[in-house]
Amino acid sequence: MMRALRFLILPVLALSAGTPLAHAQVSVNATITGEVVPGVYGQVVIGSRPPPPVVYAQPVVVQPAPVVVGAPAVEPVYLHVPPGHAKHWRKHCHEYHACDRPVYFVKSAEYEPGYHGHDHDHGHGHHDD
Repeated sequence: MMRALRFLILPVLALSAGTPLAHAQVSVNATITGEVVPGVYGQVVIGSRPPPPVVYAQPVVVQPAPVVVGAPAVEPVYLHVPPGHAKHWRKHCHEYHACDRPVYFVKSAEYEPGYHGHDHDHGHGHHDD
């Protein structure tokens, strides 16, 4: 898994190396099948495991999907996103192609009070706090 993530992330980082940090925009659309860690964002595949801890008890939906008679209900998706993205989901849902899906935000160390890791959310040139 880490080898695959390194394969995806290193070329993106190399391309953004010439961009000043304050203006860097690195978007990695990853599918996380193992442990959720700070700095790796994308859909978390649950499989047969129990659901991970989530930020909000209820899924968040920005724009409900159209109801089609006879079609199955839209299943919620589990996403790991920076805390600022979860807090202001309406502003960021398009980056994850999930504005019309119910979303559970998966907790990681970034959501803990006092976490002092890298602040991945402020590379977008705005503040969500």
